[in-house]
Amino acid sequence: MLRSVVIDDIASIRANNIELIKTYCPFITVLAEADGVETGIQIIKQYAPDLVFLDVDMNDGTGFDLLERLKPIKFKVIFITGYENYASKAFRFSALDFLLKPINPTELVEAANKAITNLDKEILELKFNTLFSNLERPKNLQKIILKTAEKVFSISIQDIVRCESDKNYTTFYLLDGQKLLISNTLKEYDIMLEPMGFFRCHQSHLINMAYFDHYLKTDGGAVVMKDKSLVALSPRKREKLFLLLENI
Repeated sequence: MLRSVVIDDIASIRANNIELIKTYCPFITVLAEADGVETGIQIIKQYAPDLVFLDVDMNDGTGFDLLERLKPIKFKVIFITGYENYASKAFRFSALDFLLKPINPTELVEAANKAITNLDKEILELKFNTLFSNLERPKNLQKIILKTAEKVFSISIQDIVRCESDKNYTTFYLLDGQKLLISNTLKEYDIMLEPMGFFRCHQSHLINMAYFDHYLKTDGGAVVMKDKSLVALSPRKREKLFLLLENI
């Protein structure tokens, strides 16, 4: 049984979220609720929960303010936010769970089930450190959490040369020559990385345009990266590539 608290500055939303947790997540006990940063810190110190459902924007500060004051963070967090914004991107890069208001019960159960699994404290700390780092860094210096079968890495996005799909797996090719095999689809990373200067040049390939070298006309067209790797270019993506190059 997971011991939890719910923190949100709107009473009706707190009540609704608590009811959803009780209905759909019987393995979670809600010990207390709070309406902001200060009261949230109080109940976390009082109850030492395993899991905190944490609103991002509150009247007396943000969920990030609360976490900064409770370092080192020893509990799991499911963030709750009212809309897709810079914060939700930071959650994705940091591999931390978040839910959009109003909470979808299916997504709640999925996030809660992840929270049941035992997470190494060092990995949890790495994820939060990556989150806080990204909130402070400019767009071109963001980091992303990548989990292989053996390790969890916090990688600078600017160090990713390209990504290649292999069914439900994605291989990351890094600037230093490393290759990381991740058990997530390329589509997920396409959504995350496209705003960071990446281009889906083929169904199986996502490239960092910062490392584009030149376009090769032979064999139907291909992209040559600065690390000398040759990447397939889909014919229907050729025009978009040329438009991107015009704007570099």
